[in-house]
Amino acid sequence: MKKYFLFLLFSTFFVGIIDAQKDLTLKDAVSGQYRQFYPQHVFGFDWIKNTQKYSYLKQYQTLVVGEVGGEEKEVLHISDVNSALGVQFNYFAGIQWKDENTIVLKLGNQVVTYNLETKEGTKIELPEEAERATFDHQFENIAYTLDNNLYYTPVSEYHHLAVTSNEDLNIVSGREIARSEMGITQGIFWSPSGDKLAFYQKDESNVHDYPLLDINALPGELSSIKYPMAGQASEQAKLGIFSLESEQTIFISTQHGKENYITNVSWTPDEKYVMLAEVARSQKHMWLQKYNVDGTLAKTLFEEKSTTWVEPERPAHFPNKNSNDFVWVSERDGFDNLYYYSEDGTLKSQLTNNIFVLKDIVKADDGEVFFTATGEYPLNTLLYKVDLKGKQKLLTKEEGTHSLKINEDASYIFDQYSAHNVPNIALIRKSNGKEVKELIKAENTLEGYKVSEAEIKPIKSRDGVDLYTRMIKPHDFDATKKYPVLIYVYGGPHAQLITNSWLDGASLWMQWMANQGYIVFTLDNRGSGNRGVAFEHVIHRNLGVIEHKDQMDGVKYLSGLDYIDTNRIAVHGWSFGGYMTGTMMMKSPEVFKVGVAGGPVTDWKFYEAMYGERYMDTPEENKEGYEKTSLLNQAKNLKGDLLLIHGTSDPVVVMQHNLALVKKFIDLGIQVDFFPYPMHEHNVRGKDRVHLMTKVLDYIIENNQ
Repeated sequence: MKKYFLFLLFSTFFVGIIDAQKDLTLKDAVSGQYRQFYPQHVFGFDWIKNTQKYSYLKQYQTLVVGEVGGEEKEVLHISDVNSALGVQFNYFAGIQWKDENTIVLKLGNQVVTYNLETKEGTKIELPEEAERATFDHQFENIAYTLDNNLYYTPVSEYHHLAVTSNEDLNIVSGREIARSEMGITQGIFWSPSGDKLAFYQKDESNVHDYPLLDINALPGELSSIKYPMAGQASEQAKLGIFSLESEQTIFISTQHGKENYITNVSWTPDEKYVMLAEVARSQKHMWLQKYNVDGTLAKTLFEEKSTTWVEPERPAHFPNKNSNDFVWVSERDGFDNLYYYSEDGTLKSQLTNNIFVLKDIVKADDGEVFFTATGEYPLNTLLYKVDLKGKQKLLTKEEGTHSLKINEDASYIFDQYSAHNVPNIALIRKSNGKEVKELIKAENTLEGYKVSEAEIKPIKSRDGVDLYTRMIKPHDFDATKKYPVLIYVYGGPHAQLITNSWLDGASLWMQWMANQGYIVFTLDNRGSGNRGVAFEHVIHRNLGVIEHKDQMDGVKYLSGLDYIDTNRIAVHGWSFGGYMTGTMMMKSPEVFKVGVAGGPVTDWKFYEAMYGERYMDTPEENKEGYEKTSLLNQAKNLKGDLLLIHGTSDPVVVMQHNLALVKKFIDLGIQVDFFPYPMHEHNVRGKDRVHLMTKVLDYIIENNQ
């Protein structure tokens, strides 16, 4: 590990900023982070099929094509597409390459193809309410959902062809299931040839209808969502397989429990089988299943069990197009590693034996698997490859956070990355990692503004575990003064707030807050992401307990610094961070003077089953854990000022959480503040976000005197 990651003293990157004159306004910080202050990037990069050419978008309206060993050329403006096809696209929306000359675009319900040589194309209009449009691999057909049913149409000529036609709105096809847990991001899975279409179907008949108020109607109306709370009746999932030729569908049901989960769907290269992971509702048992395309179970390939949870998040990958042998990701030995199996489920070899976290498989082809992982420093995202003999190589030697695309024959890699002292670099590498072409080296967009370098360092927990921290000081920091503190917290599973990236994972409003005379501090506690099983699973059945203790280790560290005013410590977080804000305010009321909890979980019995039961088991199985971790049972301890915020249409952490806590405070005779954001969901986005952050930070400043 390089020493500058442990003690990030003022690097040459920040030399030009120390004497900066411009103030960063809160409005600029909130709305400008991904606009005027976002470092120069390559947007919309893609490799062009069957070539060694690539494309990207210039200001989203001009298509640029380049060759790895040659020059770049502006080849098409969006106005040319509009003129040729009679459409009104403002930018190259959803651009993909059908072949080396033809692009496919999708904007709203319009789908077009355009051939750069003939300057001709096609256009179709899907139904206005169509969602989840998904192309087959040849871009010949597009599947989409409409209300609760699934349809498809040829891209060349619109025909509204129904895959399902359920009148019962409780039967939902083609959508994400399990509330998008366990790596589920879609509900439509085309076979490699496009001849068949697999899709999720869920029966939500037994799931509670949860009411959300729509104030835009006159009079107001209730709009219900399906929301299975922990321990309550849940959805029942199937996988449908539809044949475009026969127009018939067969369904695959779970083998070991009606409310078990189906996830990680993949087609074998020969299209004779579909593979999926069936996960017990308890999430402590997983069966990797191989089904024939007629819906019969061919074989249970293997099982995994855990006393905490198993959480398969990635489908099987096939490193050889001519074989059904597959690579599976499992954290069975404490960290996600790659295991190579024969198609009958026999373990051929363990390809990797890393003691760091694998993040994603980028590509598996021609006997090699390319994957991202943290490497030894858990704040990084690096690219590796491994062959089927287990020979592993690091391809990105530069530490940082890398985003990657690999071309069709895996001969070249597009790599765009940032780091603590690197705003953004985009380049092309050979498959061995050697740089062959630099596309962008971004300048620091904050040059000339009063911002400070974040200090990133690990501290030791009370029991000797490294906990990474980020500290942002005022631009005019004076070590002889005493500063109040704002602790920004999340702390929940899968999240990692501190990364080796531009701004170190921080939001620009933190720089504004620091310049109001604050130390802004963040700590990634145990239970948060990218640290492995021992670090992440210790929270099981007791959400918030270890996390709180780790956060207090951060407070202890701060208290040992001469420039910290320990009588003026505030805390703010959202969602799980809102829960942690409440936990810290109520379990350590003598420490925190003020807190702002946004969209907080207040009692895990109100939270949805898929997430809640993984970490807490059911309320019946873990009565003590639910009672111990409920903010309702800790509310009597509150001493400081607390502002509770919630979006009134939140479908993730439903508003019952916050209202139940407010009711508890009323019963206790304790005054708190509450602010709703009408019709906002789980996050307050758009123009109202400036209002939100003004509300949050003003409250902290005014009450932390």
